[in-house]
Amino acid sequence: MTTNAQHASSYRDPSGYVYVENDSIKRIIFPSYFPQYEALQTSEFFQKAFQHKLLIPHTETEHTENHICIQPAQIPFITYPYEWSFQQYKEAALHTLKLQKYALQHNFSLKDATAYNIAFYKGNAIFIDTLSLDFYQENTPWRAYKQFITHFLGPLVVAKYHGAEFLKTMSNFIDGIPLKMIASLLPGKTKLNPFLYTNIHLLAKFENKHQEEDVKATKQASLSKKGLFNIIDSLYNYIKKLKLSSQSEWGNYYQKTNYSDTAFQQKSSIINDWMQEIQAKTVIDVGGNDGTFVREIQTEIELALVGDIDNNAVDQNHYAVKKNKEQNMLPFTIDLLNPSAAIGFQNTERSSFIERVKAFQPDATLALALIHHISLTGNVPFQNSAAFFATFSKNLIIEFPKRADSYATRLLNAKAEFKDQFGHYNVENFEKTYSEHFKLVAKKEIADSERVLYLFKKK
Repeated sequence: MTTNAQHASSYRDPSGYVYVENDSIKRIIFPSYFPQYEALQTSEFFQKAFQHKLLIPHTETEHTENHICIQPAQIPFITYPYEWSFQQYKEAALHTLKLQKYALQHNFSLKDATAYNIAFYKGNAIFIDTLSLDFYQENTPWRAYKQFITHFLGPLVVAKYHGAEFLKTMSNFIDGIPLKMIASLLPGKTKLNPFLYTNIHLLAKFENKHQEEDVKATKQASLSKKGLFNIIDSLYNYIKKLKLSSQSEWGNYYQKTNYSDTAFQQKSSIINDWMQEIQAKTVIDVGGNDGTFVREIQTEIELALVGDIDNNAVDQNHYAVKKNKEQNMLPFTIDLLNPSAAIGFQNTERSSFIERVKAFQPDATLALALIHHISLTGNVPFQNSAAFFATFSKNLIIEFPKRADSYATRLLNAKAEFKDQFGHYNVENFEKTYSEHFKLVAKKEIADSERVLYLFKKK
């Protein structure tokens, strides 16, 4: 086994690395981590953590004196922290604390608490870095405490005051939001809150004071296990109560939409017929709001990725996933006019949205009530949006609101004196341009509306 095979993001941990073989994720463990791995195994910690859905399950495939190879359960699509809604981010934070508390109860501890160690799998958050578990050392603080603050508590608290859009800032800070920045963004009154003062403001002040000191000269702090449990419980209880106060236009889109019941039902029926025709098992809805139309699909879907630009809509979808105990739907936030880029060292640690969805290769792409926003709000020409969808769509079901549609009319009128420059926005130009990348399979007008549904197949 050579390190040439390792994943680009897997260079930070000296205990082992992740690699991809035949499209499967595997993990190599070095001898330096053998004692921890064997203790976790013989104590049945792994087995119990798997049962409680705290840690991604794995099977051991190879065991030599030089390395151990394990294969974790395969997650079809990974979303990153800057693609999570507020409630998803909360769940990820709380899940990390649950695992840390469970580990402490069994004399282990997390040495890492990065948000990138969490993925959403079968409707729930799951911890995916097996090698983050280490032995607990008596009377020592939580090694990953500061990392938890910069990856979880800090971003969530700032989002509480400034909106969920702040969570996207994580794409600029792969190692967590700097403490000084977090503290500076919080209202002055938060210094009067004992919890926030202790866990953010005082921590930031301490960091500034000691950042130039010799680390070796710094005395190691002492903290009992009971003290650790108290910190974890206080973090858990505070984060659990965090709420956003902001509302949005799209969070209740289907209560405000200009669809009649007849149009809604016909649209759903057409989509169902086409999904059955193409026998789609996997789907991505790139403007799926709260997942309404995906839930209307009657064919069996193995996995549906449902993205939307609006945090509240994604939160509602996430809530529905939890309430219905759905394992085949993955909500996430996405701005199609600026999808997540590749980030990290050499821009290879975290893949772009385009790279991930191309690798996922969904059987069907849904783009419903979306093209007018891309074309009229984003000023994206049809040839550009068609090329975008063609990069990952085998079959494209796309809805086109005509110029007479109330939403399209509103967007056109917003152009004021530049409205005439958007004369190209019409059915004829749309069909002609998209036919350069796709074969038109079917086209149907939605009754009682000014909208048309298209089924395209990539050429």
